[in-house]
Amino acid sequence: MTTPYRIPLIAGNWKMNKTLQESAETARAVAAGVAGLQDREVAVFPPFTALSVVSEVLRGSRVRLGAQDMHAEGSGAVTGEISAAMLLDAGCRYVILGHSERRRLFGDTDVLVGVKVRAALAAGPAPIGCVGETLEERESQRTFRVIERQLAEMLKDIAPAAAATLVVAYEPVWAIGTGRVAQPHQAQEVNLLIRKKIAE
Repeated sequence: MTTPYRIPLIAGNWKMNKTLQESAETARAVAAGVAGLQDREVAVFPPFTALSVVSEVLRGSRVRLGAQDMHAEGSGAVTGEISAAMLLDAGCRYVILGHSERRRLFGDTDVLVGVKVRAALAAGPAPIGCVGETLEERESQRTFRVIERQLAEMLKDIAPAAAATLVVAYEPVWAIGTGRVAQPHQAQEVNLLIRKKIAE
C-alpha cells in the first residue's frame, strides 16, 4: 500500500508582533516570495487585530490566513475571546490550538485543547493542534507518553473523516529559546508516533 502524498504546510506564527502596517507589509512580502511555489502550502498567523488587513493583502495569492487561537463557544459573554465564526468571517483558513505558550501562560489544558479542536472541526477553520514535551519530560523519557496523552484528547470523539482535516504540529517545547536544537531523527520519531495514533 502506498502512502498518500502529503502537501507540506509551512506556517509562520507572528505571535504578539506587528502593527497593521507592518502586518500588511510582511504579508505582501510573503505572498511575493512564495508566488511560484506549487508543491507546498504556506500560511501566516498574524495577531487578531491584523486578520482583516492581512486577509485583504493575501486575496488572490497562494498564502493562506490563520489565527493564533480561538474560543470553543460560538458566541457569548466571553470578554477578550474570538469565535470560529469570527475567524471565518475575517478570512481564516486555519487556527492554531494548543500552542505551548497558550498551555504554559494561559492554562490551556489537554482537555480544553481537545474541546477547541472539536469546535474548529465542527465550524471551521481547520485546526492545527500542537503537541510537544518539555525538557523535563524529554529527559525523564516521557516524550511518547506526553504526546499520546495530548493526542488522545485532541482525537477524542472525532470521526475519521473529520480527523482528515486536522493538522497536528509537533512542537518540541524543550528546544524553544533554550539553545538546544531538535534533530531530524527526534522530530521524525514523534511524527511517526503521531501518524500511528491518527491511523488507529
